[in-house]
Amino acid sequence: MIKINNLAKNYGLNPVLRDVNLQVEQGEFVTLVGPNGAGKSTLMRIVATLIKQTSGNVTIGGWPLPQRADKVRRHIGLVSHQSMLYGDLTAAENLSFFARLYRLDDAAARVQQALKTVGLLARQRDPVSTFSRGMVQRLTIARATLHGPDVLLLDEPYTGLDQDAAQLLDDLLLRERGNGRTIFMITHDLVHGLDICDRVVILNRGKIMADIDSKQTTPTEFLDLYAAHTGRKKHE
Repeated sequence: MIKINNLAKNYGLNPVLRDVNLQVEQGEFVTLVGPNGAGKSTLMRIVATLIKQTSGNVTIGGWPLPQRADKVRRHIGLVSHQSMLYGDLTAAENLSFFARLYRLDDAAARVQQALKTVGLLARQRDPVSTFSRGMVQRLTIARATLHGPDVLLLDEPYTGLDQDAAQLLDDLLLRERGNGRTIFMITHDLVHGLDICDRVVILNRGKIMADIDSKQTTPTEFLDLYAAHTGRKKHE
């Protein structure tokens, strides 16, 4: 579903990504980890069609980027550091707006189901400006999954979530994977990222250092690998 070959991204003379090669199969859940400045968000933004690579090839569902970004955008859902929500609109109005953008036929039913899934049905008529950080993040997830995308892209989706909301997100992601969705996620929570996914990819200084089968690696082994490939402890 996601295929990246010899990818490079430079900002001026500064190389941020160097010779990145990665494949994510349909229905697979891959977690991307690495220290701050490793290039994780830059890689995610390229896959999400927000920026262009300097060189190399990227395809999503067989469509090349950036040439067919218009096709790709219909099939991805993005949760990033920006919620893309409007504070003066209610939760339901925000989702209804995005439903119109995606031209969803059953928009009203989808909005209600999305709000129920993320536990915000009771707050659907409240302006988003009154929401806590965790509630905004939950609504962002509802917005990203509203149109049933084939690929979910998540950049630190657990930021600001309390324990109950984090468990709700876990359940949602596992359900989406069970439905055949492809999931590509960035997280700083190394052990949780290992536990929930199929594979973990370690990125450091713009290069992929390891691609690990999560079912064949214990948390202790993984943390040791992470430290060896990044020169940093798990909390850095």
